[in-house]
Amino acid sequence: MADANQGMPEIQGTLPLYKRPEPLNVQMHRGKGLKYGDRPFDFLNETHFVPITIGELATASAHYPVVFLGPNYLPVAVMGLRPGENLFVDPATGTFEQYRYLPAFVRRYPFVAASHPDDADRFTVCVDAASHLMSDNPDQPFFNDAGEPTPFMQNAIDFVRGFETDVTATNIMIKRFRELDLFEEQTTRFQPRNAQGEPEGEAIVIATYWGISNDKVRALSGDVLMELRDNAFLSVIYAHMFSQSHWELILNRASLRRQGANPAPASGTMAPPPPEA
Repeated sequence: MADANQGMPEIQGTLPLYKRPEPLNVQMHRGKGLKYGDRPFDFLNETHFVPITIGELATASAHYPVVFLGPNYLPVAVMGLRPGENLFVDPATGTFEQYRYLPAFVRRYPFVAASHPDDADRFTVCVDAASHLMSDNPDQPFFNDAGEPTPFMQNAIDFVRGFETDVTATNIMIKRFRELDLFEEQTTRFQPRNAQGEPEGEAIVIATYWGISNDKVRALSGDVLMELRDNAFLSVIYAHMFSQSHWELILNRASLRRQGANPAPASGTMAPPPPEA
C-alpha cells in the first residue's frame, strides 16, 4: 500500500529527471503541491532519453527511435543526441512539442515509488522535492484540510502504482528477450554530404546501443514466434525495429537546433495533465 515515511523505502531503477526524491507525507507536505506555471517542462529539457514500458512502446515508436540501454537493456525513447539537450522541449519557453507522445515516465513526474525490501506488497510514494513544480501556493495541493490526499493526489498514487505494474511486465519481457539472445549492439551513423547530395568523407557514429537483431528473430522456431505473438512481445519487437527510421528525424532536429531554429511549434503554455489511473 502507499504510505508515509516508514522503515527504509528504496527507489529502484534508473531515475533521470529526479534530483531529490523524498517520501510524501502529510507532516512534511501539508499545504504543498504542484504549480505548473508557464514553463511546465523545464524539468525535461536536459534529458535526451526517457524510459518507456511495454504497454506504451508501440505508441512511442511512432514518434521516437526506441532503443535499449545499459546492462539491464532499459527500453528508452530517444529525444536527443547528447546529454543535456532534449530536442522536443523548446528551451526558450519550457514547453513540449504539441501532439508528440509524452511517455508515462514523464507524466508521472515529480512522483515516483519507493519499494520496501522487507514487504513486496508495500510501497511509498515519493516526490522530487527539488522540482520546479513544487509550490507552497499550489494549483494542485497534495492534501486537503483534513490531511487526506486530494483527488489529484489519489490519481497520482494510482498512476504510480500502475506504472510500477508496467515496469514489472517490461522486466519480464526483457528477461525473455535475453533468454532468447535477441539483443545485439547496434549503431546509428551520420553520412556527411556535399552540396550535390553526394557522400563526402566517412560516416560518423552518433549513437551506440542495444537493439533486437532481425536475423535472430528470423531464426526463431515457429513455436517461439507463436509464443511471442501470443504474449504481445512480437509486436514490441517490430515496433522497435520500425522506430529506427526516426533517427533521421532526430538528426534533422539536432541540425536545426544548432542553426538556432525551432524545429516545430511548441504546445504553448499547456501544463502536463494531472495523472490518471
